[in-house]
Amino acid sequence: MPRDLTIPGQRHPEKARRPDNAQPKKPDWIRVKAPSSPGYKATRDIMREHRLTTVCEEAGCPNVGECWSQGHATMMIMGEICTRGCTFCNVATGRPDALDVFEPGRVADAVKKLGLNHVVITSVDRDDVEDGGAEHFAQTIRAVRRQAPGTTIEILTPDFLRCDPSVLETVVAAKPDVFNHNLETVPGLYPEVRPGARYFHSLRLLQRVKEIDPAMFTKSGIMVGLGEDRQSVLQVMDDMRAADIDFLTIGQYLQPTPKHHRVDRFVTPDEFASYERAAYGKGFLMVSATPLTRSSYHAGDDFARLKAARERALEAGFSFR
Repeated sequence: MPRDLTIPGQRHPEKARRPDNAQPKKPDWIRVKAPSSPGYKATRDIMREHRLTTVCEEAGCPNVGECWSQGHATMMIMGEICTRGCTFCNVATGRPDALDVFEPGRVADAVKKLGLNHVVITSVDRDDVEDGGAEHFAQTIRAVRRQAPGTTIEILTPDFLRCDPSVLETVVAAKPDVFNHNLETVPGLYPEVRPGARYFHSLRLLQRVKEIDPAMFTKSGIMVGLGEDRQSVLQVMDDMRAADIDFLTIGQYLQPTPKHHRVDRFVTPDEFASYERAAYGKGFLMVSATPLTRSSYHAGDDFARLKAARERALEAGFSFR
């Protein structure tokens, strides 16, 4: 009998025996309306028609109504089942199916049909594939370039932790406009929050992107409200800048189910504004720090602002290798 991913115990078998964590009431500043607009339904229909998975749905993003109503969606390639079991994540865990060789073409067709100016392409972790899905990412980027040459492409990749380091070159050579890989949290919380990953490996991955292609924009994000303190967040900012990361996102962690990592606290809008000021002070070209910020939230508008920020930096005499 196939798994039913609508059943929590089958969606997250690795979490089934975890004790329940109480889910606190959300404050007013992060409550959103249920999606219902015609634009939302039209985007959903295109996703279904092309048999595509979106992280918007799989991760339970609170911004899905707003984004889909505007025709924006983050495509999630390489299936809907992840080989990792991070305690914060709502994407299903288990043994994935084989990669679908026709998926890059379907993604490109959907991007063209939606008329996207900017697309975000992410994926599950595929530790079962020798190159972690690097070539699949590259094929998807190339397919979108062919079908929608005017669309800018942002990728949000896994960490390729168990792969030969050369696989990163495969992805960078496909020339995405933005290379994003999220650090997710502060290093002290990795064993609890992101046990299958390594903080300094992820940091080094982003640094290597810049070494391979210094002109490529790099981006990373973390969640707050997991149990970190302010000083540890500021240290992550310093680590990111040492790796020459251009764009930082910071958003509130929201607990998907009682089996997931607990919400330590809800960070206030004023605290997010303070993080944003600190990040700009440390030299990031672009910062998005709000309770509802997610990696791909307003990604198209933010990309335009990111390019403008680099142009201003160049005019001010800053040089890129």
